[in-house]
Amino acid sequence: MIQYKLIYFDVRGLGEVSRQLFHLAGVEFEDVKISRNDEQAWLELKKSTPFGQLPILKVLDTESQKEIEIPQSSAIGRYLANQFGYAGKSPEEKAMVDAVIDQFKDFLVPQKQLTLAVRTKKSEEEVNRVKEEIVTPAKNEYFKILKKLLGNNSSGFLVGNGITWGDLQISDNLTTLEGFGLFTPLEEPILAKFHEKIMNTPSLKTYFEQRLASLL
Repeated sequence: MIQYKLIYFDVRGLGEVSRQLFHLAGVEFEDVKISRNDEQAWLELKKSTPFGQLPILKVLDTESQKEIEIPQSSAIGRYLANQFGYAGKSPEEKAMVDAVIDQFKDFLVPQKQLTLAVRTKKSEEEVNRVKEEIVTPAKNEYFKILKKLLGNNSSGFLVGNGITWGDLQISDNLTTLEGFGLFTPLEEPILAKFHEKIMNTPSLKTYFEQRLASLL
């Protein structure tokens, strides 16, 4: 028997898609959330992490008692997607799903500048400057690529005819961008339809509702 333990901070962030994969597959896991406000706890934990970062996935084989630790969010997501059948149905689909993830990671570079500006409580003027001069141009190119993928695929998913971890990653990123005021569903009907499709996935809908309720 395999037991899973996911360790990340008490935010969606880079651990969220892995959480969603467990819920999508109906696989039990221990969801360990480290408080972002408890710096001392994180510094102590950091010493024992493979790369000095979170998330980490611990995979324990209860029969042999052999445990491995997988660092890095994309490595974890790809591992779980392959384990649970959400990485793509062929080598070609898997390659395209990986390309979607890489495209997200490219966009994450400018997006992180906005996240940092907000977290470090930069002035409203500086936050708006980062949003308008750095993030918005990158977002426009990013959205163009996503809409092209969706336009070329009648299934409503980004790759193939079933949900993949690439869909989860992009949908979750759209949720984040909506919070930043950088994704307005009425202005982006193609992306809005895709986002709604993923958010209404039957095996994820309850999880999303519970997550929303915890923020109220």
